Amino acid sequence: MKTAGESFIGKMIAAQPFWVTVAVLVICAVMTYLQPASFPTADNFFNITRNFAYIGIMALGMMAVIITGGIDLSVGSVMGLAGIICGLVLQAGYPWWLAVLAGLGAGALCGIVNGVLIAYVGLPSFVVTLGMLAAARSFAVVLSENKMIYEFGPDGDMFIAIGGGEILGLSNMVWLLVAMTLVFGFVFRFTPWGRHLYAIGGNEAAARLAGVPVNRIKLQAYILCALTSAIAAIMVVGWQGSAINALGTGYELRVIASAVIGGANLMGGEGGAFAAFIGATLIEVIRNSLLMAGIDSNWQGAFVGAFIVLAVLLERIRGSRTD
Repeated sequence: MKTAGESFIGKMIAAQPFWVTVAVLVICAVMTYLQPASFPTADNFFNITRNFAYIGIMALGMMAVIITGGIDLSVGSVMGLAGIICGLVLQAGYPWWLAVLAGLGAGALCGIVNGVLIAYVGLPSFVVTLGMLAAARSFAVVLSENKMIYEFGPDGDMFIAIGGGEILGLSNMVWLLVAMTLVFGFVFRFTPWGRHLYAIGGNEAAARLAGVPVNRIKLQAYILCALTSAIAAIMVVGWQGSAINALGTGYELRVIASAVIGGANLMGGEGGAFAAFIGATLIEVIRNSLLMAGIDSNWQGAFVGAFIVLAVLLERIRGSRTD
């Protein structure tokens, strides 16, 4: 008979996030050995953590959608639109907090449109969010008049300090990601709302019969996903000190990859906050390691794609063993 400790250790070792964490540590150890003068430095650590932080923030919201069995392809475009809205509000001379609220509002509106069409109209998430991908990017281009926005008005310095600042040698974005991971982890595992997400992803019909408000929960999941994209946009615009309508282009692949590599099941019902965090970490560590090793950056997509397929394969193997 297994003890509670043995059961916990067994579950931890069987979990995909554990092996992704091992992969991150192994890659870091190898790169520290191969590039002792450049990889294990404080500056490189700062860059790695900052660069995966905003992807990790977006992956947390994506995780909520994937757990329900859905997908959101519009996160990159929503990020671009929210960033442009923030820039325009600051450029007009309004307070920084109003720019933050405007960016969050733009993200929430996109999430509402996605969620209503998917949850209440019954359209496929792939089609709806693909449409939003194009629409939100178009709105960003039109609103910005295809120009970079960098004159942030009297509150520009405060806004830039939010996204570009650092505490104890780590970017503000990293601390925000850590805090959000803890909050999302608690919500996913220990609240009725989180349990409803897993119930919907596991068996939506059964969840309805059990009294789960499926449509409302799915709507909230898409709103949350869009809001995390807006939060990431606010932080990145502050860090870069400018807003461009191309912000977030192609990020949907990295965000979805972070969730899947971390252990999310695209069929729904599986995933977690730490999975999103460690998946984003692995992708950035791989990207940074390739650059340090002098490998052409054009190969990054191939490595990320290979890890996505490998993650899905491992999920299939684990699923077949439990059947």
